[in-house]
Amino acid sequence: MKFRQTTRKTTFGIILNLVELTYTSTVRKVRQAHGNAIMALAMNMMQAILFIVAFYFMFTVMGARRMMIRGDFMIYLITGIFLYLTHIKALGAVLGAEGPTSAMMLHAPMNTLVAIASSALASLYIQTLSLMVIMFGVHTLLNPIEIHDWAGTLFMYLLSWATGCAVGLVLLALKPWIPDFVGIIQTVYARANMIASGKMFVANALPTAMIAWFDWNPLFHLIDQARGFTFNNYFPHHTNWQYPIYFTLAFVMIGLMGDFYTRKRASASWMAGR
Repeated sequence: MKFRQTTRKTTFGIILNLVELTYTSTVRKVRQAHGNAIMALAMNMMQAILFIVAFYFMFTVMGARRMMIRGDFMIYLITGIFLYLTHIKALGAVLGAEGPTSAMMLHAPMNTLVAIASSALASLYIQTLSLMVIMFGVHTLLNPIEIHDWAGTLFMYLLSWATGCAVGLVLLALKPWIPDFVGIIQTVYARANMIASGKMFVANALPTAMIAWFDWNPLFHLIDQARGFTFNNYFPHHTNWQYPIYFTLAFVMIGLMGDFYTRKRASASWMAGR
């Protein structure tokens, strides 16, 4: 008679295993963008730099710099552009995560939540490295960077990433059902946020009638609040940072319920004709 010894994993062991799996999957996602990690970072930095240069010259030619916040104009641009890029990149990363019919899901420890988390963390990693390198360049080559409240500014940056992940999670749950329409929504959302995010203007300078056009957008609140934390002479009157938190929690819950429903019904044959 043979006896087989079985080991029961503790809750801590399960969590540790998930963390290790998420870390490994995150590293894979980071290297998936480009074979060379330095080139992947350089390409992401170049996109951000092009945004900054384009907006810098646009504001200079239009003579709109005098209407902005009193302070370092380059920091004003970085707070708007990087929160926008972080939000949109996080949305795209989560939306591009492996679904329930992916070949990666054939491996026993892998699941869709790990795939989503690793995609989101890989996006945050690349964006944070790019931000640090660009800010170091600005600090050493142009003007010393002075941030009034580093903790508050960093919190707004992380919230912009979290809200992007939340929106991407909802779209990911819809993707197997209406893939073409979800692609259109992603494109329209990214283009609309070029204006609706508020990175091109100061919320306090908007007429009261126009606030309702942008108040729905959590990124509009985050960029304005980030500038309030960054500059010691700017106090946001029309935005708050609590709304993006409620928005994120609501969309994450909706996205997780939608992902659970879709995961139970998704089939590889859905995409066979595409």
